Amino acid sequence: QVQLVESGGGLVQAGDSLRLSCAASGRTFSSYAVAWFRQAPGEERVFVAAINWYGDRTDYGDSVKGRFTISRDNANNTVYLQMNSLKPEDTAVYFCAANSYYSARYYSQAQYNRWGQGTQVTVSS
Repeated sequence: QVQLVESGGGLVQAGDSLRLSCAASGRTFSSYAVAWFRQAPGEERVFVAAINWYGDRTDYGDSVKGRFTISRDNANNTVYLQMNSLKPEDTAVYFCAANSYYSARYYSQAQYNRWGQGTQVTVSS
């Protein structure tokens, strides 16, 4: 069974960069699709980015395209979210999620059955 742990969050200023990590346990993690979602206070959880098991397909939410990059290192059971040019509106708790296949509805929370506990990202203006 895959378990996920996020790290790398923190307090930064607008324009700064952060790299989040999603570390997974479980021998089959390299075959899982992984996504990042985020949830700001009082708002719904929204899709940020997703990557297939091999790493040759990625998808992004409109608000982060061109600024965020998702990648994975299957040898180390880790998925990364590189976040550049951060904005105050990027402030949220960031969650990683995994599924055994890359769904056509990769942007939907319902497609993922493994979730981490989240890491807080705060961007000050």
